[in-house]
Amino acid sequence: MLLPGVILVFIYAYVPMAGIVIAFEKFVPIKGVFGSKWIGLGNFRYVADMPTIAEVVRNTIFIASMKIVAGLAMPIAAALLLNEVRKTFVKKGIQTLIYLPHFLSWIILSGILLDILSPSEGIVNRILQAIGFDSVFFLGDNRWFPYVLVVSDVWKEFGFGTIVYLAAITGINPVLYEAAVMDGANHWRQVWHVTLPGIVPIVVLLATLSLGNVLNGGFEQVFNLYSPSVYKSGDILDTLIYRMGILDAQYGVATAIGLLKSVVSLVLISTSYYLAYRLANYRIF
Repeated sequence: MLLPGVILVFIYAYVPMAGIVIAFEKFVPIKGVFGSKWIGLGNFRYVADMPTIAEVVRNTIFIASMKIVAGLAMPIAAALLLNEVRKTFVKKGIQTLIYLPHFLSWIILSGILLDILSPSEGIVNRILQAIGFDSVFFLGDNRWFPYVLVVSDVWKEFGFGTIVYLAAITGINPVLYEAAVMDGANHWRQVWHVTLPGIVPIVVLLATLSLGNVLNGGFEQVFNLYSPSVYKSGDILDTLIYRMGILDAQYGVATAIGLLKSVVSLVLISTSYYLAYRLANYRIF
């Protein structure tokens, strides 16, 4: 039963890893991997000398870190609020609405965001103008663009995280709430002293596992929303690799950047799994 899946993973995940050699060559497609000139660490030196590489790395870490923090805080808050809703049909309805964007691609969502955030016709700017503020070009202003990425990413994904935390909340022993009531704890004290401690293990687990995504700023989202005017604050490693490898045909340099990112991500993922094991007794087997 596992054999077809193993074969597919081997063909599409492991065989292409042979292309790593391109990072050490001045790769020319017509000559192929074996015919291109070997230049050793030349591509890596070129990457290190790029004037924008530090800015791109900083953007990647900044955007990804904000997404991780917001992606943990928002689902927890939503789960706590939904847990207080007593009407089952209302609770299920809200849960479905906030979960729906998870199933939409960034191509669809980017079109929605372009309309909503339009500086001339967007509903957000119309509201701002109606209350006396100037119109803001959210997708063309370096001051706002990273935060638009974070907010839109949370909007898309927090419904999925909410389900995870709601499941953790339902697993808390009801006896703990009864004991808290007998001790005189009011409603908010029950949340603070019973509900939150009850979901701490899953929070710690998801937080530690998310460390491996520090260098993943979200290619699909950024690619569909950014423009040259916001490269300064919105350009990340994945979009840089795309432009250099696909648009500029600098295959060796793009592969070198991707290889560096993969090595750092491997270290971060290994560290996150170790921390998850130490802090939350999480095992992958």
